[in-house]
Amino acid sequence: MALLRSWVESANGADCPFPLNNLPYGVFSTTGTAPRCGAAIGDMIVDLAACEALGLLDAGGTFSQPQLNGFMALGRAEWDRVRARLTELLAENSGTQLPLVPMAKAQMHLPIRVTGFTDFYASKNHAFNVGVLFRGPENALPPQWTHMPIGYNGRASSVVVSGTPIRRPMGQIRGEAGPDWAPCRRLDLELELGAIVGADSTMGERVSVEKAEAMIFGYVLLNDWSARDIQAWEYQPLGPFQAKALGTTIGAWVVTQAALEPFRSPGAERVNPLLPYLQEARPGFYDLQVGWTMNGQVMGRTNYNVMYYSSAQQLAHHSSSGCPLRVGDLLGSGTISGPTRDATGALLEMTEGGKTPVMVNGAPRTFIEDGDEIDLFAHARGDGYCIGFGPCTGKILPAKP
Repeated sequence: MALLRSWVESANGADCPFPLNNLPYGVFSTTGTAPRCGAAIGDMIVDLAACEALGLLDAGGTFSQPQLNGFMALGRAEWDRVRARLTELLAENSGTQLPLVPMAKAQMHLPIRVTGFTDFYASKNHAFNVGVLFRGPENALPPQWTHMPIGYNGRASSVVVSGTPIRRPMGQIRGEAGPDWAPCRRLDLELELGAIVGADSTMGERVSVEKAEAMIFGYVLLNDWSARDIQAWEYQPLGPFQAKALGTTIGAWVVTQAALEPFRSPGAERVNPLLPYLQEARPGFYDLQVGWTMNGQVMGRTNYNVMYYSSAQQLAHHSSSGCPLRVGDLLGSGTISGPTRDATGALLEMTEGGKTPVMVNGAPRTFIEDGDEIDLFAHARGDGYCIGFGPCTGKILPAKP
């Protein structure tokens, strides 16, 4: 597919993250106005609530709400219809002017009401690298890892939008004579993609991979901040808890499945066949360049297609016990890491557990310090256009003892 040209001139550049081909959804406000739904086009935001009020769009009044949940609940047929209508209205020769707000004058808000958050562990490179640090190369991957997506239930209440500061947590850390109460000393990031569920499932019923994919509304960048020293003390026998509850940052813009459709890609090579309920009829991954920066310096780059389990497989497995999924559920992909050190999505891997410092703006570093700013990025390249996700940024504030 080639670039779709728009009458919004800023959307027509080859490097613009928000061309007409993209049209991600978000929630924004301006001075003195309430949060409402919008779509990104070039360096502008289409005020979708105003479009509804003018009779240009019909989404049942859901665009005036301060989150996308109401619109998502309308279902895939409505997602497709509204996207087609918006594409028509914004096309180069449409002859229609829409209410636009400059991005520079807008404040972005959390795009969804997060009903639940589950984080997975779906990169074989990441799982192996971390396993080597704790168990050695012979036992790096648990025996079940290549058979099913591994995950844990996180905290929906600490999911925040890009730009929200994150406070360094206090916690119990292993000391010489027992636990110490101290600020986290090994604060880390995790480069992830978050899938947003746009449809409910019924308790007691399993969801197929095919149906799971149809339930996914779109994707956001996701940084699952991690307190590695707190995690090391607490994670046995039940897994992460407070080490992962300090905050999870997501991007403000939700990129739809429709925008990513031209970039479908196979994932990592299978070690063994999956059980039938996890098998995909077509690839569930995307050719999506992803990476992260610390204080403006690019640290890691890789591709989302290195992942072993797709979001649809994760969702299908999540429902395998009959667990119901809800509109607004958020599924973290797990850290996206490639096979080399400069392709890793966490400092834990990049510094080999803190043993091998990396240089950041000329200084050796192992983990995140107060005042550091981490930003994630992602884009897919088409014929003369780019599908971008916008920033996913967080700055670390000092702990409160």
